[in-house]
Amino acid sequence: MDYHRWPLAANGNSIYWASLNKAKQSVTLALDTPEGQELASAIMCAPGEGAGILLTNLPPKGWMSYEALSKKRADLIMMRLTGNFDGSPAVDYTVNCSSGFSIATGADHAPVNHVLPAWDVAAGLYLSTGLLAAERVRSREGRGQEVTLALSDVMLATVGNLGYIGDVQVNGVSREPIGNHLYGAFGRNFASADGREVMVAAISNRQWKALARATGLAERFEMIGPLMDVDLHTEGGRFHARHAIAAVLEPWFAARTVVEIGERFDGSGVLWGVHRDFRQLVEEDRRCSTDNPMFAQVDQPGVGRVLTPRVPLSFMNTPAPLPSVAPTLGDDTDSVLERILGLTREEISRLSDRGIVGQK
Repeated sequence: MDYHRWPLAANGNSIYWASLNKAKQSVTLALDTPEGQELASAIMCAPGEGAGILLTNLPPKGWMSYEALSKKRADLIMMRLTGNFDGSPAVDYTVNCSSGFSIATGADHAPVNHVLPAWDVAAGLYLSTGLLAAERVRSREGRGQEVTLALSDVMLATVGNLGYIGDVQVNGVSREPIGNHLYGAFGRNFASADGREVMVAAISNRQWKALARATGLAERFEMIGPLMDVDLHTEGGRFHARHAIAAVLEPWFAARTVVEIGERFDGSGVLWGVHRDFRQLVEEDRRCSTDNPMFAQVDQPGVGRVLTPRVPLSFMNTPAPLPSVAPTLGDDTDSVLERILGLTREEISRLSDRGIVGQK
């Protein structure tokens, strides 16, 4: 389970768990017992304007079905995540392998697994949007509903929305792997004099002109178009001439350090960045620090002091809450059962003695 998911602290506690569960409450119940199921149902269907909202990836049957739970609260909102649209299981990596992206990633046709669980992240955003939409319906009309989302549909919708399904059906082609080049425009990484890799992207004409000015290579770029019979004032033209453009840029980057490149590019309109590993991100990037108001240093019990982000959204008239700690498993069992279900400490102790609830 995610409570033991890597990366781990030296003591074996999951940094992954702590990072994903900030500011949440944790209750441990024996869901394989009727008593545990009844307690869970009561928490899920508790009264109140902000309650009665459930997000789950458990199977939609028995006591966890919408039909069963909505009998306890008619306006229940249940958001259910499945693997595939037919309810069969899937995870990010088994979804991604079928998406086309693992083949299009890299420089040859050998598949490359994403380190970033992109479909999990995207699914989380869809889930939050779905819950907000369903809650808005409930606040207006007083009715709840079950909303379902399949992880594979998140992938398929993205592939379709980006035009890759249409490209196959209309043009009869599948996007080929092109290494680190930017598809359909100009962009690539270049080695600097101090051994770093710098990413540059020029999608619009304004960005292309800015790159030409900042590097002083405008005249050389102008020679490429007539020689290759392409129009470098178009994204497609720059993409087709990407190798020639890169050949002109490579010695320019190779003669300069990252600091010197930054002196030319910062404020020039050039889109650029430095490839970093996670350590370099934390140690070098000013955006990943308390200079950025999204972050705060949080003492996470069992893990240590961690630079922790809050939700990235900033609202003009609503102060953003500071990042908070994540609970350890079962941290909030007593308080939730007392506050939401009105159980006494004696009743909770008896449930604990029988193994129905877990206590700290």
